[in-house]
Amino acid sequence: MSEKNVHTKDELTPEEQEALLQKYDQESNTRRLTGIAAIIVFVLLLSFSLFQLYTGYFGAYTAYIQRTIHLGFALVLIFLLFPSKKSGNKRKIAWYDYILALLSLIVCLYWPLFYDEIVQSIGSISTAQMIVGGIAILLTLEATRRAVGLPITIIAGAALLYALLGPYMPGMLAHRGLSLNQLINTMFFTTEGILGTPLKVSSTYIFLFLLFGAFLVKTGVGTYFNDLAISLAGRRTGGPAKVAIFSSALNGTISGSSVANTVTTGAYTIPLMKRLGYRKEFAGAVEAASSTGGQIMPPIMGAAAFLMIEFAGVPYWDIAKAALIPAILYFAGIWIMTHLEAKKIGLTGLPESEIPNKLEVLKKIHLLLPILIIIVFLFMGYSINRTALLGILAAIIVSMFLKETRMTPRKFVDALTSGARTALGVAAATASAGIIVGVVTKTGLGLKLGNGIVDIAGALTSNINVQLLLTLFFTMIASIILGMGSPTTANYIITSTIALPAILAVSNQLEFAIPVLAAHMFVFYFGIVADITPPVALAAFAASGISGGEPIRTGFNASKLAIAAFIIPYMFVLNPEMLMIDTTIGGVIWILITALTGMIAIGAGLIGYWYKRLNKVERIISVLTGLMLMYPEGHTDIIGLVIFVALLAYQFIFRGNRGSGEQEQVQVESK
Repeated sequence: MSEKNVHTKDELTPEEQEALLQKYDQESNTRRLTGIAAIIVFVLLLSFSLFQLYTGYFGAYTAYIQRTIHLGFALVLIFLLFPSKKSGNKRKIAWYDYILALLSLIVCLYWPLFYDEIVQSIGSISTAQMIVGGIAILLTLEATRRAVGLPITIIAGAALLYALLGPYMPGMLAHRGLSLNQLINTMFFTTEGILGTPLKVSSTYIFLFLLFGAFLVKTGVGTYFNDLAISLAGRRTGGPAKVAIFSSALNGTISGSSVANTVTTGAYTIPLMKRLGYRKEFAGAVEAASSTGGQIMPPIMGAAAFLMIEFAGVPYWDIAKAALIPAILYFAGIWIMTHLEAKKIGLTGLPESEIPNKLEVLKKIHLLLPILIIIVFLFMGYSINRTALLGILAAIIVSMFLKETRMTPRKFVDALTSGARTALGVAAATASAGIIVGVVTKTGLGLKLGNGIVDIAGALTSNINVQLLLTLFFTMIASIILGMGSPTTANYIITSTIALPAILAVSNQLEFAIPVLAAHMFVFYFGIVADITPPVALAAFAASGISGGEPIRTGFNASKLAIAAFIIPYMFVLNPEMLMIDTTIGGVIWILITALTGMIAIGAGLIGYWYKRLNKVERIISVLTGLMLMYPEGHTDIIGLVIFVALLAYQFIFRGNRGSGEQEQVQVESK
């Protein structure tokens, strides 16, 4: 941080941050090794990154070899780094983990060593291949449980059982079933299972962008994001909350983890918010909602954008462009509500002594160039791999401009090993997600579930428009449940495979077709907000660990602040112009103006304050007005704007006590 920044006594130490990460972020629960074991892990991590850089620059090997080597590195390292239990020994590798690591090496080398033999016999597998494939499936599930968590492991395991027990399933879930031989063959000896599209994206695009993020961190860009945020927003009303929003949005888009972003950024911002006067649960909620939103912020979107390229069949630039307006509205909603909450309880900004010197901040503005370069090269049509490599190179070059950010050989190596560590959970998650995708494809489960949801909606109403809304609602619930406890990449794969077919199924019955990208964005959004939606709200729980607030209340506050994420997906499905699909610049500007105006009204209604306190009736009217403005139709926009202006005039004319007298009470509560 800048020298002018004052650290509070409530700010978390690095050790406390690490403890929180290990508690709430499965991917951070790793061993801290020393001696020969540490050297082995270091060499493997370094080799993993060098392999990915080599294939990223010179071109990937054939699909099976590229993906099995990538998976092999990940499985071996997971068994060496992640204990079998959270409470396991963090200083020593268990004897059985060496065996599991060796087995991982053997089964993943099987493809490169016997490639010609396997390819020639595709469609049937030998006894040896049955054993190798069966072990590979079990190792993948166990590695996923350790590095990612139980939710996706349970879903993948249930998918395997469903594939085997198809003839015994009830009703529409019944299918012909797969034999054990067919299942193992599909899962490890084709590109329809573990070695499928998800692992393809992990072994090419995602790894390089995670490496790009690691190089950015080593240049000090994370600290710079905080300084930049404080410089721009620190003086404003409720300054620390706006700093949290700004810095979390920037950090979140490259971190790929809402929980990790909550802990690292929140360790500084949450104590600041509490000290200024925000309630504990509100302070934690601001950080959790903002950090979660980083996953939907272009250009990188927590690496999910690169998966969407494959799953939706849409160019990267179209995805980043489509995500822009929803992301702006999401963070605008949080910004508006934190501002109104601060006004309501009479909070001001940070004192001048805690604001970094603007000139010092501007001296480091070049640290943002790598992100800008990524955007420019993707826009110019460069391949994703080449763009990521250029981004890494740009990060190294810009780090040389100042002594304190300079990329030394040690930092360079640390970035390589850190990037590889970050990729372990992603590799395991995408491998298990491949199992789910493979089973859904082979059995037709996705289509069955999609038609089932549509049938339920159809049984409740004969009106096709109401049926669409009900289908979207049921899909939302399914996406939130499926997204609980899963990282961004696995989250999106699961929701797009299992929940998305319902939207596509109902689309066939409508007069207008729902764009495929809109359907993918819908399930992606609701899978992401699972991190702040009780009862399993990992980002909110991590934030409460810093704030000292009650976890469930923090989760509900975070959901309220992130209300835009629960509204916007419905809007862009009903009117894809919000995703900049088939629209004009004028149309985009009008949508942005009316939607932002709507967020002001919704925020005021939820917080209960505008220019004065709102009673229950005023709050309801305010929220309904906001919804009319958010709804993408001309007549609702006009009606909403008329009511909005009337509400604004009424508020301004009859404004009374602004609530400053409550600041002392809130400060006491926050302690």
